[in-house]
Amino acid sequence: MPVHLIKLAVGVRDIEQLAELQQGRQYYREGILIVPGFTRRRPRRPEEVTDGGSIYWVIKGVIRCRQRVLDFETVVGDDGISWCRLILDPTLIRTVPEPKKAFQGWRYLDPATAPRDLDARTGEGELPAHLLAELRDLGLA
Repeated sequence: MPVHLIKLAVGVRDIEQLAELQQGRQYYREGILIVPGFTRRRPRRPEEVTDGGSIYWVIKGVIRCRQRVLDFETVVGDDGISWCRLILDPTLIRTVPEPKKAFQGWRYLDPATAPRDLDARTGEGELPAHLLAELRDLGLA
C-alpha cells in the first residue's frame, strides 16, 4: 500500500507560483518530463512512497495540491553534503484544501487521512479552507 509525503512549500504564495518555480527545474529523462525536488534526508520507506504515493504541498498553511513521487536519488553538492532528490511527476493535482500547521522537513501522510483530489465538476473546495475543515470536523463534508 502506498504512503504519501507532506512538505511545506516555503515562500510560495499559491499553486500557480509553485508550478512556475518547478517549470524552471524540469528536464527530460528517458522521454519523461520530470520535476526535481530536494530534501536533506532520504525517506526510510522509499518503496512505499514510489508505489503510487504523492507529495502533498502545504502552501500558506493549507494543503493545496499533490504530485506523484516517481523516484529518489542521492546527490552530493559542491560542498560535499549529500541531499535526496525527489523525482516528481510534473502534474500538480489540486486537492480539497485542508489546514495544516507548520512543521520542519517532510512527514509521512497516511492515505486514509490525505485530502481528496479536488473535483472541478462538483465545485468541491469552493468554500474557504477553514470552513471546509470545520464541516469535516462536524462530519458534514
